[in-house]
Amino acid sequence: MKPGKLYGVGLGPGDPELMTVKAARLIGEAGVIAYHSARHGRSIARSVAAPYLREGQLEEPLVYPVTTETTDHPGGYEGAIADFYELSAKKLAEHLDAGRDVVVLCEGDPFFYGSYMYMHERLSGRYTAEVVPGVTSVSAASSVLGRPLVQRDEVFTVLPGTLPAPELARRLADTESAAVLKLGRTFGSVREAFAEAGKLDDAWYVERATWGEQRVLPLADVDPSSVPYFSLALLPSPAYASRVDGAAAAAVAGSTPAAEGGEVVVVGLGPAGPEWLTPEASAELAAADHVVGYGPYVARVPQRAGQQRHPSGNRVEADRAADALELARAGARVAVVSSGDPGVFAMASAVLEQVSAGRGAGVRVRVVPGVTAAQAAAARVGAPLGHDYCVLSLSDRLKPWEIIERRLDAAGAADLVLALYNPASRTRVTQLASAQEVLLRHRAPATPLVVARDVGGPEEDIRVTTLGGLDPSTVDMRCLLIVGSSQTRVEAGPGGAAIVWTPRSYG
Repeated sequence: MKPGKLYGVGLGPGDPELMTVKAARLIGEAGVIAYHSARHGRSIARSVAAPYLREGQLEEPLVYPVTTETTDHPGGYEGAIADFYELSAKKLAEHLDAGRDVVVLCEGDPFFYGSYMYMHERLSGRYTAEVVPGVTSVSAASSVLGRPLVQRDEVFTVLPGTLPAPELARRLADTESAAVLKLGRTFGSVREAFAEAGKLDDAWYVERATWGEQRVLPLADVDPSSVPYFSLALLPSPAYASRVDGAAAAAVAGSTPAAEGGEVVVVGLGPAGPEWLTPEASAELAAADHVVGYGPYVARVPQRAGQQRHPSGNRVEADRAADALELARAGARVAVVSSGDPGVFAMASAVLEQVSAGRGAGVRVRVVPGVTAAQAAAARVGAPLGHDYCVLSLSDRLKPWEIIERRLDAAGAADLVLALYNPASRTRVTQLASAQEVLLRHRAPATPLVVARDVGGPEEDIRVTTLGGLDPSTVDMRCLLIVGSSQTRVEAGPGGAAIVWTPRSYG
């Protein structure tokens, strides 16, 4: 009998409408639905996926033996959890051996601090496994806050709140924008770290982003006793925060309805075709009177009768944003489209910059998140972003190379996995070789490196090589690179395909 296939399916941040079309389809088709839950039996993952479940499916709850309480297991908490993962993997293997496909539900993205990782570690070498990325809590928090994560040449860092406060403070001081996850009982030390880094006044607290009971507050105003695990601290783009005034911030956040004019919705299309598009993004595109964006991205939006389309070139972001705001001022509903997530090196920043400059008075601006290119590329090879990582653009069109080199040097010294956007183009042919040289000061030549080209597109090509073995001449503008840390591993999967992953633990 042919074994079943294992799927790790990202559910997004909590709103069922923020699940990808592919995730919803796989959930409905699966023979077995597995999900984690606490001893009380309730599962957040199952509740998010509930609208897409069907009658007759087998359900396999994976009930944690311990969460925050103590245990009498001889190996302590770590021993109890390790035994639990082994038992859970055995349960799923029994279904797979019986020829049943198994979908493991995971909040957010399966390989972004996700619980699915442990099943993947134990089963992907024995069975065919596929990971379906999901919108992360970070993208969701940025959207509900109404502030971009990064823009232009800024560096964005994701950190766990479980780091010691001094180490967390050091990393916060070394980055421009950041998200700190895993709050709950760590909140006190996280807030202390923000204060020590001198960034407490600029940080925000987002709880249960996109859920009905979501809560958004300045980080400094939060009562530590009220903080659940499903919350994060966000340090958004400092360039935007330094320019926006109170009135613009209220309009962007949606707390004050526009007195006149229409609306601009900045929509993330994901990295490729319609399967990467969330239901929320699809609905916004269908409802728009105008679609504005870079020509190839506008071409990916399905045609609708009466909808006007405004494609433009790749280097006119400011003009495109200004045009969209003018259309909305006249009362129209305008969708500005971006590939991936619009808050990561994309159009959300360009639109908000124009709002800050005084354009689009009376226009409400909203941001709809999407799957990023980094998430999509990572999912194709396994889980290289399973631990702390840095997102950096190698384009020096809007910033000097000296700044890029300094940031590469810092990220290399910090032993962060790097997702490198815009590694090369027809006119930028030397930068990648220079970046390779900088990183080799800190990383072994054998460090795993992923070259992902046109992920999800007709010319998709995924190569796993090494930092020392990379030939920069084989990389073009349609590529994204993931450079591993000292902890990143490469293992052979089914059929000999390379599986790249970074353990969640360090050292």
